Amino acid sequence: METQGNYNPPYKSEKKVVAGILGILLGTFAIHKFYLGYTKAGIIQLVLGLVTCGIAGIVGLIEGIIYLTKSDEEFDRTYVQNQKEWF
Repeated sequence: METQGNYNPPYKSEKKVVAGILGILLGTFAIHKFYLGYTKAGIIQLVLGLVTCGIAGIVGLIEGIIYLTKSDEEFDRTYVQNQKEWF
């Protein structure tokens, strides 16, 4: 029987695929940044995306591809432990 005190939130590597797909499909709106918990970077990317009429969405596309090509361990090390917000 599992108790409520044993709940561990998922590692962000478990969110890697969803974050990658969000980055590729909705990069202009920075949904992948908000999904990973990078609110400040998400707001910056969202504003840039709106100001450039979506051209800044290429950043989300590139980040989504980077997320999907990293191993789970490398993703955790880069985006969880070091909290790298960009590329």
